[in-house]
Amino acid sequence: MDTNCGHHQSGSDADHSKACVALVPIFNHLEAEQMAEIMETVNPISYKRGEIIYHAGDESDSLYIVNKGKIRIYRLSESGKEQLVRILSPGEFTGELALFKETIHESYAEAMIDTSVCLIRRSDLQEFLLKYPSISLKILTEFSNRLEQSEKQTTRFATEKVETRIALFLAECVDGEMNEFVLPMSKKDLASYLGTTPETVSRKLTELEEMGYIKQKPKKTIEILDIDGLLLI
Repeated sequence: MDTNCGHHQSGSDADHSKACVALVPIFNHLEAEQMAEIMETVNPISYKRGEIIYHAGDESDSLYIVNKGKIRIYRLSESGKEQLVRILSPGEFTGELALFKETIHESYAEAMIDTSVCLIRRSDLQEFLLKYPSISLKILTEFSNRLEQSEKQTTRFATEKVETRIALFLAECVDGEMNEFVLPMSKKDLASYLGTTPETVSRKLTELEEMGYIKQKPKKTIEILDIDGLLLI
């Protein structure tokens, strides 16, 4: 499937490409000339909120880097139930398996808001991997992070109660000394990610609030009042 159908490239493609390449940890350690070389191969594409960037079953032949916006990666079970895999923010990427073999996408990618993406074809990226081995190491680091996260999620589904999954997710959202954060996804997506229903998420958040562990604030903001208590649920 041609993912370029119906999408336009702006006049500021060069700026877009530069922002993309400079944003991504797998590239931003390179010298300026090396990044400029990669920028030459970048194809910028824009998607509207709700547009599907690729479907499960589509040929996977490119790396997609988020420049602006957000992308949700999800799978569908045989019964049609959705399982959220991850949400990508600017600087993050998907389609990385295409770098190593000809394959098809196992999941769906959907723009959560108006999103701009940088596309790099497999053939171009493979050349860069050979030329600049440090890129390969950065990609392997990201692979290992995702594998660890996936294994952690699978273990939680098998062994932990829903309230424990929610409590641990909230605890992991805490960044350093900041005990307040905005939920990175809707309750619907959070339910899909944690293997439950939106109603259960709402109910459990209310229960955690009543128990004094958290405080729910406007605009999806959560304040953690007792992180040690959360971790013991």
